[in-house]
Amino acid sequence: MKDNIENIVTLELAKEDELPKFKKDLQESFSVAVIEEFGSLDDGPIPSDKEIEESFNAPEAAIYHILLNGVKIGGTVVCIDEKTQHNSLHLLFINKGKGGKGIGYKAWKAIEEKYPETKVWETHTPYFEKRNIHFYVNKCGFKIVEYTSEKYHNPHGEDLPSGEDFFRFEKIMK
Repeated sequence: MKDNIENIVTLELAKEDELPKFKKDLQESFSVAVIEEFGSLDDGPIPSDKEIEESFNAPEAAIYHILLNGVKIGGTVVCIDEKTQHNSLHLLFINKGKGGKGIGYKAWKAIEEKYPETKVWETHTPYFEKRNIHFYVNKCGFKIVEYTSEKYHNPHGEDLPSGEDFFRFEKIMK
């Protein structure tokens, strides 16, 4: 990789006809960590088609491609509450084989710049996804604010996959 000045990360709204490929790329990206941790995708693609569709169709959802120098290399789904500015990051991915070069961080910064009125960002990730935990806490400045498991259900009513352990993160913006 050459000098970072050449690596410009931007966001582009996804079109309806691009969503099937977006979904496929997302599942391929997420599958890497699941296979590394558990050896296979016994229960089908991660996240499931249903979970992705729920994010796509969530109130106030915005679906973006992540572009590196104008080339699609990932995507994100955010939900923006214009009234409260308590916004959520549903999904963020860099295509399989394209990560590990600081692109995810630049994508996150592009999201923050796109929504400068945000007061609080929220997201979640499975407990086993150590790279995500490191990324959100150590790179992006989120704090772990909650642990949810099969035995401790999320009091916020979010539909996290049952039987799985998750961390919920928040980032309070200044």
